[in-house]
Amino acid sequence: MKTVYAALFAIALPATLAAQAPSATPPANPITEAFKGRTMSYQRNLAQAFDSIPESKFSYKPTPAQLSIGYIAQHLANDNYFFCEMFGAMKGSRTAEETSTPDSVKATWPKAKLVEQLKTSLDFCEKAFAQLDDAKLADQVAMTFRGNTRNVTRASMVLGHALDMADHYSQLANYMRLNNILPPTALPRPRPASH
Repeated sequence: MKTVYAALFAIALPATLAAQAPSATPPANPITEAFKGRTMSYQRNLAQAFDSIPESKFSYKPTPAQLSIGYIAQHLANDNYFFCEMFGAMKGSRTAEETSTPDSVKATWPKAKLVEQLKTSLDFCEKAFAQLDDAKLADQVAMTFRGNTRNVTRASMVLGHALDMADHYSQLANYMRLNNILPPTALPRPRPASH
């Protein structure tokens, strides 16, 4: 009987190790894929965070000088278009109401409207990533911020986008904790099924 188990183990071990081994072929665009993986993770966390915050808390801000949760939602939507439109030729499609309404007014819009606009901007960014590959990260793009235009590498816009989302997720996670709401990254993870 021990011989049968030893034989099964000898046959199963190489197959198990092969299934766990990293792929021998690296991704075609490892830098772009690394940025995309991290960015999509932040997108999921932000969407889940805003979904879990009650509408009554969208006017919450810890101090008068800080941004409200609603303001963060509309600000992130704006930032997503700002950064992701620099990933390639694709441009976002926004309504006149979204682009002409002052940020302070948009921050008071209903939760459903803010979250829908944020998720639309996240979808746009995911599609914009499809235009990227590692060779295009070195391209120069004209970035206009606060009336000043300058040339930057596309990589700086991709990195800036990831850092911006990390910054605002951290901010939102703190606001959630101050309101006794666990942010998505603090939720208990499902345990693997036991056999």
